[in-house]
Amino acid sequence: MAERTDQQPVEAGSIFGWCHWHKGPSETAVLVQVIEQGSGPGGSLYACAPCREQRGLAPYGAPR
Repeated sequence: MAERTDQQPVEAGSIFGWCHWHKGPSETAVLVQVIEQGSGPGGSLYACAPCREQRGLAPYGAPR
């Protein structure tokens, strides 16, 4: 069992992410797109497994 810095116990492997496609929490969200900007902060978009399958999205850096 892993622990966070606020001392709340967390189950190993229960890391939650955010899916930018269905706009909700997900345990399967992975990085699919990096938004680069010349000035100012860029961004990153994450998608869960069902959204990746439905929309044909591949994890960032994966061969197509």
